[in-house]
Amino acid sequence: MSFEIRPEWSLKNRKGAAVSLPLLLQLLAAIRNDGSISSAAASAKLSYRHAWGMLRDFEREFAAPLLEKTRGRGTSLTPLAEKLIWADKRITARLTPILESFASELEAILTRELTALRITASHGFAVDALIKRLNLDHTPVEINYRSSLEAVAALSHDECDLAGFHVPVGEFRQAARHYLKWLDPAQHTLIHLACRTQGLFIARGNPKKIQGLKDLLRNDVRFVNRQTGSGTKILLEMLLAREKISTKKISDYDSTEYTHAAVAAYVASNMADMGFGVETAARRFDLDFIPIARENYLFACKTSALDQSLLKSVCHLMQSASFRSTVDALAGYEGAQSGLIVSFEDAFAKSVGA
Repeated sequence: MSFEIRPEWSLKNRKGAAVSLPLLLQLLAAIRNDGSISSAAASAKLSYRHAWGMLRDFEREFAAPLLEKTRGRGTSLTPLAEKLIWADKRITARLTPILESFASELEAILTRELTALRITASHGFAVDALIKRLNLDHTPVEINYRSSLEAVAALSHDECDLAGFHVPVGEFRQAARHYLKWLDPAQHTLIHLACRTQGLFIARGNPKKIQGLKDLLRNDVRFVNRQTGSGTKILLEMLLAREKISTKKISDYDSTEYTHAAVAAYVASNMADMGFGVETAARRFDLDFIPIARENYLFACKTSALDQSLLKSVCHLMQSASFRSTVDALAGYEGAQSGLIVSFEDAFAKSVGA
């Protein structure tokens, strides 16, 4: 049994009735891709008359056109229609991790007779790939997406079986000090999930001519950040400190989103000029990407639980060639070491015992 909860938004028309938007958004996206109402209607499985009527109805509600016709170039979307599509992308990016957690919680309640693997983790594309594989294998799993710090804290409080968090590679491994408050080498084991690249999200073609972190100080550059407690924000603040950039001098530093995808959607919808996150999110939203740092995404678990069948099966899955190939296919990710045990010394270097 597997549940899925999807975000859906609606418009209250002039009569006060709620009109669902997903079909309109699907039609608009198809028109943008095909440049033709008839082709878009066919792909949405609507008659041309129905599609045209729906577009006209919504144009009356918005009191603005949704389509533009250009001789020789077919039909294109107006700025309003583009904003609707990007608003939907932002809603999906922002709410999907929360809704996945709710769906997982609901599934756990309804199937309580089954023992589920409890995962609390910082949201990431490799984690999402793992959850999908576990669902395909009918492995009971309960996922709760939270910040990296909250994840390791949950493990120490016996609220989960696996805690997902990420640690920079190289000079910024001192970020581990935040996690070692909750992790004990005598009680916990670390499992490698993936290596990934973090960097700057910028608009396709780099219209602002952004070159690096110092551009955050420019008055003409709008920024969207991650929330406090996220491993990504911790990494960013260390990078800024190295460059001697004060966060107080960065406009919109307190403007935050809760996932890499939500940050990418924010930039792609022209609500910001720059964001910081993993490369996969940038590529999925057709953004340019400036690589800044590498990091390892790790799971922590209780060493005493490693012999349990659920954890054994998860480690076996992560070590499989098919799963590693899935991770490798994610832009900016490497899965060569997925499923391998990592020592605290290798993960955190000099931070252990400090």
